[in-house]
Amino acid sequence: MDAQGRVCEISQFVARVVEQQPNAIEWQNEQVVLPATDAYANAVTELLASCADEPQAQRSLRRLRQQWYATLAAADLLQQVSVTDMLKHISATADAFINGALNWLYPRYCERFGTPRDEQGQAIPLLVIGMGKLGGQELNFSSDIDLIFCYPAQGETDHARKPQENSVFFTRLAQALVGLLDQITADGRVFRVDLRLRPFGQSGPVVASISALEYYYQEQGRDWERYAMVKARLIGGDKAYEDELKSLLRPFVYRRYIDFSAIDALRKMKTLITQETRRKGLERNIKLGAGGIREIEFIAQAFQLIRGGQQRQLQTQSLYAAYQAIAELNILPAATVSELLQCYEKLRKMEHVLQQLNDEQTQTLPDEAATQQRISLAYQQPWADIEADIRATMATVHEQFQQVIGDPDAEDEEAGQLQLLWQDMIEDETAIDVLLDFGLAKSTAQLIWQQVNQLRMDVRKRGSGPRGRKAMARLVPLLLERIIQFADADSVLERVLQVLRKIMTRTAYVELLVENSGAREQLIKLCRASSWLTSQIATYPLLLDELIDPQHLYRLPELQDYPRLLDEFLLRIPEQENDLEAQMDALRQARQVLQLKIAAADISGALPLMKVSDHLSYLAEALIDKVVRLAWHQLVEKHGAPPDRSAEDMGFAVMAYGKLGGLELGYGSDLDLVFITDTNYEGDTAGPKAIGIQQFYLRLAQRILHLFTARTLVGSLYEVDMRLRPSGKSGLLVSRLDTFASYLQEDAWTWELQALVRARPVFGAQPLREKLIALRQRQICQQRDEQQLREQVLSMREKMRDHLAARVNAQQFDVKQGAGGITDLEFLVQYLTLRFAYEIPALATFTDNIRILEQAEHKRLLTKQESQALITAYIAEREVLHKLALDDRGSVTHENLEDYRHTVITAWQHWLGKN
Repeated sequence: MDAQGRVCEISQFVARVVEQQPNAIEWQNEQVVLPATDAYANAVTELLASCADEPQAQRSLRRLRQQWYATLAAADLLQQVSVTDMLKHISATADAFINGALNWLYPRYCERFGTPRDEQGQAIPLLVIGMGKLGGQELNFSSDIDLIFCYPAQGETDHARKPQENSVFFTRLAQALVGLLDQITADGRVFRVDLRLRPFGQSGPVVASISALEYYYQEQGRDWERYAMVKARLIGGDKAYEDELKSLLRPFVYRRYIDFSAIDALRKMKTLITQETRRKGLERNIKLGAGGIREIEFIAQAFQLIRGGQQRQLQTQSLYAAYQAIAELNILPAATVSELLQCYEKLRKMEHVLQQLNDEQTQTLPDEAATQQRISLAYQQPWADIEADIRATMATVHEQFQQVIGDPDAEDEEAGQLQLLWQDMIEDETAIDVLLDFGLAKSTAQLIWQQVNQLRMDVRKRGSGPRGRKAMARLVPLLLERIIQFADADSVLERVLQVLRKIMTRTAYVELLVENSGAREQLIKLCRASSWLTSQIATYPLLLDELIDPQHLYRLPELQDYPRLLDEFLLRIPEQENDLEAQMDALRQARQVLQLKIAAADISGALPLMKVSDHLSYLAEALIDKVVRLAWHQLVEKHGAPPDRSAEDMGFAVMAYGKLGGLELGYGSDLDLVFITDTNYEGDTAGPKAIGIQQFYLRLAQRILHLFTARTLVGSLYEVDMRLRPSGKSGLLVSRLDTFASYLQEDAWTWELQALVRARPVFGAQPLREKLIALRQRQICQQRDEQQLREQVLSMREKMRDHLAARVNAQQFDVKQGAGGITDLEFLVQYLTLRFAYEIPALATFTDNIRILEQAEHKRLLTKQESQALITAYIAEREVLHKLALDDRGSVTHENLEDYRHTVITAWQHWLGKN
């Protein structure tokens, strides 16, 4: 049997077409010759050009459709075309038929009724929006096509005697187009056309203006329409109309913030479909049944609706492109995406084979042995093997679907007595009894009810409508159920409700927490661990997005990865929105997100304190690099660069002092920075608006400070302290290298040299960095008068203690400024460095206290016992201070640190003789 005979034995449809049109399929050595996908449009246009009237056009289009689809079916049944190529071919034919038919009808209707025009007198077209699989260019073999018709503007036609309203003209044109494609004749139809997805469905007008569409979706659009509009694609319209349509639909389909209401809407839709499937006995349906094609589509569209507002890669009609973005964004593992797409192609292949048997829109596996035998012939496999493979495929899909969307049949997890606390008119006594039943002490129950009741009243005053109130009514009992298990339930609830008060008018975030138990658990964990983290999340609710995937939250980057991660945040900015403000916001968001990851690892115990500081310091350095480069790019674009300077060698460096200089940055630390240049100030920049070199670097510094400290909707990046620059507040923002050197040599106070011990370059070309490192070492290693140095260090320490030390009682200790605390130890290290670096230059190598103490031991300035005791004391006191900072509790502790204080005080008295 030849190839055509085999195909005709499988497909009654192909056999009928070949009988009517013997040359319908072109063969070459048993291979089907397929048209190119871009050839279909011209073929339809040429065919219709020879048609004199609509009956002739109908006949020609239908015969062409039979020829093309018999050809495609033959190639597919003989395994000569991939699933993806098959989808492209079918979708391309649909576009060709729609555009060709519309382009043929439009001039004929303009001739009869006049050309429709807008208020400016411009001719306007009928716009055809393809929905569903047509919109995604993934049409199946015997699919109907879902269309929405619209037109650009109100107005009327320019008919000389009887002008018509544009709405009337376009309604007639749309009806004619539907008739040309959908009307059943002796030759069949081209496509079934479904217009039910239009605004107001079957009761709505066939055609609407773009402004009417916009109003409808803003005011009355429903959840299922958001789901449908993910696939909306303008077929054949001008780019300007395509952009207008996208901008109209984007805010309706894709929320600006993460949107977990989509999960609930999709789950309800799936429940309805499941019920309908069972009612009609469609369990064998490979599209609508459990694990069918629809579930694969739902998984992709769930993530598109949830995250598409923030991540534009997800804003696509194509299922393949959506899954590619899902993999690239690590929303699902690449292996899972690959598995789902393999399942999709396997099910789509079966769908095509089922439909190609008789050109019928079916997705149901057959019971009849004869039909099963025909499918076996197409697959060249026994039916039992084919069916088992399809069943296994659908089981795989359904398992993934349940993980993402949830089981629509499962009981709501939020059922329980704690829901009573959110009911109106509940008596205080009843509410407290409910809490007592959960084993709480009466005093704790009263405190918790007081907080919940206050929140209920706040929601009434400031809630976000019915949907938001409904979400809060589900969320609060879920949170309470977990929180009341803690011994410190009242304080944990107080922190969690601090976050809820900030997000209760932002329904998307409330729904995120309702839908995602992992996110709720992480919120409770982080709030319980840290008052500071609670404030961060409350101030920047976008951080809630990071709680969705705990594995992702606790997966800490490598230190060297921070520059790349910042680039990824910047790359997410849509091209049309990529201005400086968007870049500033992206960097602020990046800092908050990455800092949250560090804090999560910190409070979980996975990261020791020194590593926490390393991560925070490396993150700050990466942000400094990005900010300086943004500022440089902005200035150079306007004024040009100084001679012989470029982004690779700006002649500009940033020196970090204080905590960043010493690699000891904390979560809320300021950045102590000094800006240095080694560029000659003579001359001007080389640009359209040239300015003097000195003025250029001054503006660069000002721009950098603005980028760091300006407060946007996403907060500020860092507070920056420039007071350590030469001459302090009265000094220039940018110092020349030689000026900086002479200042340190001739004018610097001892406290400024102490600060220099902790200083290091964190930005700049390598040659300039090396000059600064060498300059620092020269200054630190100079010989100094021992007595004078001691007196000046002691004097500065007394001033600091007088101004900054907290008032404490006998049971308290100021870890930072108290005697034997961290500042004493830092001053001691700085004194030893300035006193002995002349004899032991290695003391000037590092900027952090621990490695300086290790050098002191290595060079026998301190014994091993002395250095290790000081290092242990330093780490212990820093850990206490760090915990206090995480809880926003200043620097005063009740913890017993006497042994560590004694170590520091003993060393202080030995070297400085006084405390």
